Amino acid sequence: MDPLSDLLEGVRARTAAFCQAILDPPWALRIADGAALALATTLHGHAWIVPDHGQPALMRTGDVAIIKGPHPYTVSDDPATVPDIVVHHDNRLTTTDGTDVTDALRLGPRTSGFTRDGSAIVASGTYQISSDVTERLLNALPDIVLVPAAEAQNPVMTLLAQEVGRDGPAQEVVLARLLDIALVVTLSAWFARPDAQAPGWYRAQSDPQAGPALRLMHDDPAHPWNIADLAAKVGCSRAALARRFTALVGEPPITYLTHWRMALAADLLRTSDLTIETIAHRVGYANAFALSVAFKRIRGLSPTQYRAGDRLMAL
Repeated sequence: MDPLSDLLEGVRARTAAFCQAILDPPWALRIADGAALALATTLHGHAWIVPDHGQPALMRTGDVAIIKGPHPYTVSDDPATVPDIVVHHDNRLTTTDGTDVTDALRLGPRTSGFTRDGSAIVASGTYQISSDVTERLLNALPDIVLVPAAEAQNPVMTLLAQEVGRDGPAQEVVLARLLDIALVVTLSAWFARPDAQAPGWYRAQSDPQAGPALRLMHDDPAHPWNIADLAAKVGCSRAALARRFTALVGEPPITYLTHWRMALAADLLRTSDLTIETIAHRVGYANAFALSVAFKRIRGLSPTQYRAGDRLMAL
């Protein structure tokens, strides 16, 4: 599996909420749902994405944006428009003074707004994410990823626009699958842009030496890889692989592998009841002690402390 596929594995629409808003100017929505990631597209008109800190981004018809949370931000017809509606978790809507207006603004299944003749229609899906693996992807993204319509057009976006307002059997499942695909194709389109400043691990995938080495480590992180083994597999010298990989990815191969293993271990500690010994074997360590030493060195906590702290936060 390639690194992008692995990092996206923890981003699934089973944790998503999808909706569309139909809006007349002047309008502004304060997005305060705490989502780690949101995908939005303007089906008609335009919309400004206004972060609390940073530059506003204009989303024209057909453009697709990915917004990194969980901090609140504003979507509006103009950066200067003051929000009067707040969007909360599960698409609950309130006024800025806390009055619930969800039912009053509901126009249909997953559709809210002020009028059917609104000059802007914005469709969006939000993800709640708790994955150390996916965190590596989020850390590689700017606060707003904006892909112009000419590069974002894909059959899946057309299907999303057609399906979002419908109501029927398994409709939520249909939208969830479409939203997953839309996220993948949008990220791929953005990473392919010359000005995207894609992370090193993404650029390295097309390299004839670093790319295969990355895939080997992602395909089998439990294998006792060393630089000699990786170099032999990709057909170059140890020095050449180390030099090329470090230049493209930003860290040596074994350092990358260590951080990848720690992310996998953290997710297993959070989401499973596997013993630390079993987790150690799954991510390439001989025993629980070896994993604990590495985990504490990288994360500052032992696996036991990390698991206990995460579960305490969930209570």
